[in-house]
Amino acid sequence: MTRLQGNNSNRSVLVIGTLIAVALIAVALFAVRGRPAPGAGLNGNFNLSGVAYAGQESAPVNVVVIEDFKCPVCKQFEDTIAPELKTKYVDTGKVKLYSLIWPFLASPSRGLAQDDSKFAAQAARCVYDQQGNDGFNAFKAILFRGQGDETKVWATKTRLKELAGNVEGLDGAKFATCLDSDATAARVEADKKQVEDARVNHTPTVFVNGKEVLNGSGQSSYLLADISRAIDAAQP
Repeated sequence: MTRLQGNNSNRSVLVIGTLIAVALIAVALFAVRGRPAPGAGLNGNFNLSGVAYAGQESAPVNVVVIEDFKCPVCKQFEDTIAPELKTKYVDTGKVKLYSLIWPFLASPSRGLAQDDSKFAAQAARCVYDQQGNDGFNAFKAILFRGQGDETKVWATKTRLKELAGNVEGLDGAKFATCLDSDATAARVEADKKQVEDARVNHTPTVFVNGKEVLNGSGQSSYLLADISRAIDAAQP
């Protein structure tokens, strides 16, 4: 093994280390400056009739979260950011927090045998039909807790029926019929079309009063700050 020797070697190491540090700082500054301001991205003119939400009907600001139940980053969002939004904005009557489900992770192009993203979205629709917003939000939490590997089929209809059994008061027979219904599948496809027409390409993506705030990736600390700023700016 060769060792560094003498002052010349030490100076060389110092110079190289300094250059690397300068390069890293430049990259960091570029990343921060290059990140778009809240609301500077896509416009989402979504039809939210029949889309589940948390919050009061009279809340003045609509926040729409585009999610896929198989998306691990969506689970992270639900575990970290959504509770903060609920405490600060939903529970205080400032925001209606909509869940618009975009099932794309198990599309045929991804090589999975079944489109279980779509099955999960259909299941959530069926719970909403029976129990409205409260039932949907309870089932959403159950689905994310039970989330499996995004590269594998885990949200089979059999598994979804098992998970739905944890929703208090849900009629299992009606749920099963709804889950297999072509009409339910068509409603999920309509939601999917809305999202794709808005040119969304990541989950989760968040819109505040129709303006995109974030899309897909990043540190939860600044994502929460960006969403909070956008909500505060939208308050009447």
